[in-house]
Amino acid sequence: MPVQQIGTQSPLQRSRLIYGCMRIAGDGSQNAQRHGMLALESAWDAGFHLFDHADIYSSGACERLFGEFLRTHDIPRKEVVITSKCGIRLPQNEQPGLYDSSSSHILNTVESSLRNLRIDYLDCLLIHRPDYLMDPKTIASAFKALADAGKVRQFGVSNFTPDQIELLQAALPFPLAAHQVEFNLDHMNPLDDGVLTQAMRHGMILQSWCPLGGVAYPAWHSNISEDARERLDREVKRQATQYGCEPTQISLAWLLHHPARIQPIIGSTNPERIQQSVQALTIPYTREDWYRILTARKGPLP
Repeated sequence: MPVQQIGTQSPLQRSRLIYGCMRIAGDGSQNAQRHGMLALESAWDAGFHLFDHADIYSSGACERLFGEFLRTHDIPRKEVVITSKCGIRLPQNEQPGLYDSSSSHILNTVESSLRNLRIDYLDCLLIHRPDYLMDPKTIASAFKALADAGKVRQFGVSNFTPDQIELLQAALPFPLAAHQVEFNLDHMNPLDDGVLTQAMRHGMILQSWCPLGGVAYPAWHSNISEDARERLDREVKRQATQYGCEPTQISLAWLLHHPARIQPIIGSTNPERIQQSVQALTIPYTREDWYRILTARKGPLP
């Protein structure tokens, strides 16, 4: 699978596609863990080298399963790129669910993730959601401590607005490397809300979660009308027939065609679907078909 650099200053190499590990632990049963291990093997064999985690995914079970995968398959640390996220505290006992970007929470979460993953450092750490009580200087202090200790090599954010990114970036001594947002055929907001142009301007890689939203499953955030849904479904199916591929591969090809070199996060645990996602890289997608999808979703251009 082709690789690319993250950020204009980064020496790191990343896969063109990301494998998202949110579902690999399933319900925690032995059968689910065997299924998750098979999914990881399929992703590795398909050429995925960048794996995305978060501390809250199955309360750490996904990170622990991935750590076991690295150990049992004797995969050298330098050959795999590992991202994790922090900043969400789930409800517990009488405590509410909340966002936490305090220095202590960031530092403690990274230590826990490193133990779960059985590694010495993360390639990239992301703040999972913007904290309403975010203090950029506090986050910067935690990030710098982790970088100085060699525990995290790069940093980024997830689900931030451009203004929130600018606020945090102003407090940091190094550039943010990546931004994860929902971006799919149903939810095209990054094209117009400044997120995509900001990423390109600052050399951040935009990583698309839920990249198959509206095609393989409902998008998380969608306000698509029934008419637009019908137009989009027809156009996706037409292009799938034209290119001799699956509709899901068209949705990936559409994202991959953008000059920002968007990285879709593939979260399926089905080996066949994992392999299908890689085949999307070979589709000779055109500008004309990219705009056919856009106008099917949004209507005629002005």
